Parts: sequence; C-alpha cells; structure tokens
Amino acid sequence: MTKIGILALQGAFAEHEQVLNSLSVQTVQIRNRQDWETHSDLDGLILPGGESTVMGKLLHDLDLFEPIKAKIEKGLPVFGTCAGLILLAKTIVGDQTKHLASMDISVARNAYGRQLGSFVTNADFKGTGEIPMVFIRGPIIEIVGPEVEVLSQVKGAIVAAKEKQMLVTSFHPELTGDTRVHAYFLEMVTQVKQDKL
Repeated sequence: MTKIGILALQGAFAEHEQVLNSLSVQTVQIRNRQDWETHSDLDGLILPGGESTVMGKLLHDLDLFEPIKAKIEKGLPVFGTCAGLILLAKTIVGDQTKHLASMDISVARNAYGRQLGSFVTNADFKGTGEIPMVFIRGPIIEIVGPEVEVLSQVKGAIVAAKEKQMLVTSFHPELTGDTRVHAYFLEMVTQVKQDKL
C-alpha cells in the first residue's frame, strides 16, 4: 500500500489527509524528527499550504530541514501546494530566503495582491482536463528551468508545474472536492516505485 507523509507543522495538512484517505492511501503526519525517522519508508511527501516563512523556520527548529531536503534530492516524490511550492522553489522573487530550494523555479509570493488574493476558477491541468482551482493569496511561478514542465496556467501565469518527481501548485486542490491532482501525484509516486524495481 502506498504511504504518503504530510508535513503537519502548520497550514492545511488535514485537508490533504482527507483527500488521500478518500483515495485509499495510507497517510502519516510528520510533526517532528522522530515521526520522520519512524516512517523512513514513505513513498511520497506533501508540503501543504500555510505560511512558508513559519514552515521554513519550523523545519530548521525541529531538525527536519536537512533530512527532508536530502530525501527529496535523492528522489522522494514531493507535492507542494501554495506555501509548499514556495518551500521547494530555488528562488523567491525579492527575497533572499532559501528554503528546500530543490526545484528549478522562481516564484513571486502573494502574486495576486490583496483584492485578488483569494478566488476560485476553472482551468486546464495538463493530462487531466479542466479542474476547479482555489487560490488563497497564492504565489505564481515566474520562471521555470529547462527541466520543468508547465502543467497549468491561469491568466497567463504559471500555477502548476513538475520537475522530475516534484509537483507544485499555486492553488489548493485539497479544498475543491476534486481528487484528480492528488491522483496525478499518486501516479508519479507509482512511477518512481516502478523505476526502482
């Protein structure tokens, strides 16, 4: 059975858990180094939405930063939504902060400004069709590296992308009742497992 860890330091982790449980996937909340070490057999990891600065600090404070970064760089499938996208980005526009910095993307935080800070729309997600998207002060991906595949755009802005075994969305698929983006990530996880055989 597939086992997915969900970083549960802050933010919308419970909603991701509910979606994965509805897809009959085993989930584990990662709250500290002990959780991480106890569940060293994870098939994938979700970095939820929330406050990227707070999550970045907690990763260091709880001694989770180095082991998570190392595992992602060794090929652990990871899915970052909203703040999770910011944690994975190599560059944050106008900010020297580096978090996990594993994915070759440059992101602008709170890119939609206050009035458009939160909105719902429908847009095409590559290979999946049109899906509902909930944005809550979401970042946008301004620049992608040569290995990054753009999966979705809204109003000309990149809002979903993948690189190798890393998937990111600016929006919150866990809040829509539509499970297709999570299913897409689970297909990536299955592919990585098969490649290891």
